Amino acid sequence: MESGRLSSTEQALIRESWQKVSGSSLEHGIVLFTRLFDLEPDLLPLFKYNCKQFSSPQECLSSPEFLDHIRKVMLVIDAAVTHLENLPCLEEYLANLGKKHQAVGVKVESFSAVGESLLYMLEKSLGPAFIPDVREAWRRLYGAVVQAMSRGWDTHKEGN
Repeated sequence: MESGRLSSTEQALIRESWQKVSGSSLEHGIVLFTRLFDLEPDLLPLFKYNCKQFSSPQECLSSPEFLDHIRKVMLVIDAAVTHLENLPCLEEYLANLGKKHQAVGVKVESFSAVGESLLYMLEKSLGPAFIPDVREAWRRLYGAVVQAMSRGWDTHKEGN
């Protein structure tokens, strides 16, 4: 198996677990972002709509614009799950997504907290079904997605 490719067992574990989550993806996305703001409160100011700054994660998480963002994030995960056996076909799309995130001031490092939040959400929603094999399969899938997105970062920019 070449590195970065998910085994058919891993693909099956991801598909099966995602099926249980994707039916109510907004609700699970809210769990993910609530956790993310707990881990990295500094990300909150990056979300501004109509130049308005949110005063709290709760305020952000209940705004229609942000709920829209959550839906989009869950759709990206859904696309990755749909294309598990051919992730390279998402390369360009994910690299462009990386560019967009860099443009609004997101740092590549923040994606590790997003990954932790994703695993946290899956653990909360799957309960005992979130066995170590499932966690590892998702960790590897998320790693592949972040790797593709980070190719969109302009690495020539000075500073970290």
